This record gives sequence, C-alpha cells and structure tokens, in this order.
Amino acid sequence: MSSQSAATLRSRYVEQAAADLEANRRRQEELAQKIELLKQEEALLSDILSLAERYEGFADSVRLPEQAQGEPVVAKAKRRGKTAESAQRATAGKGKSARAGAGAKGGAKGKTREPLLGDVLMELLANHQEPRLAKELRDELLEKHPSRNPTPQVVRNTLESLVAKGRVQRHKQQRSVMYTLAQTADAG
Repeated sequence: MSSQSAATLRSRYVEQAAADLEANRRRQEELAQKIELLKQEEALLSDILSLAERYEGFADSVRLPEQAQGEPVVAKAKRRGKTAESAQRATAGKGKSARAGAGAKGGAKGKTREPLLGDVLMELLANHQEPRLAKELRDELLEKHPSRNPTPQVVRNTLESLVAKGRVQRHKQQRSVMYTLAQTADAG
C-alpha cells in the first residue's frame, strides 16, 4: 500500500469519524430535549397524582354532597345553577331501578321525595280525554302542586321526552302542539 493511498484512506476515516461524531452530538441534543420534556411531563403527572390523592382523601373523610345523597344528578345540577326539574328530567332517563334506589336512600333520611315531573304530567294528562296544550298543563301543575314551579320550556321538554319514549302522543293543530296520553295495546 502506497503512502498516498494510506493518506487518502486515513482522510476518509477522519471525515467519516467527524461526520459520525457530529451526528452523534445532534442526536444527543435531541435526546436531551426529549429528556427535558419527559421530566416536565413527569412533574406534571406527579402533581396531578398528588392532587388526585388529596381529593380521594377528602372524599373518604368528608363525604361529598352527591355521594351523601342518593341523587348525584340533582346535586350536580344544583351546583351548576340548573332547576330541579331539569335535574329530574336527567334522572328520569336512568330508568325505574335508578329511581327506586334513589327513593330508598331518600326515604332513609326521612325526606319525602316529590314525584318526577314527567310522572306528574302523565297523571294530569290521564285526567283529560281531549288533547292539552303544554301551557294548560303547566297552569294545572302550578295549581295542583304549588311547591313546583317549572318553566314553560321545562314542561315542553319533559312532554317531548315523554313523546320520544312513546308514553305521550303529540297532536299538531295549525301552529299549536297538544298532548294526550299514548294509547297502549293493553288499554285498547
């Protein structure tokens, strides 16, 4: 091997080593940045974990209102400023078992629980053969149940929910919407 070819080979090795070293330094910088990001994420997650542990400790030692009551939807709705009727509507969709469980818990406290708005409206509709306007039903509700004061929109929404469940029928007459109880197969 000639000295010139050895020098050329040596210069190639030096160039390759310098290029590899530079690539290695760039990769180290990238990894250092990733490590820094991961450390920040770790700190954030540990903060979240410690907050969650404090919250769990709070929940165990002092029962939260929605845990103490049998009606978590009602408690959450009250905190958000919603009406009791809208909370009842939300609870109404959970089925009879949820209502029975909540009623049993509420009864244990000695509190009497008002029937759901949908059930009251169904009862009012049962007293009439002819279709009724939502406004008429609300007026009758306010008269027979003075402790309840749902907005007209809440009454309409509840009636529409009952229509969707097939418990109430909707009748349109020009621009008016009227409601009657749905005719069940066993009633006919």
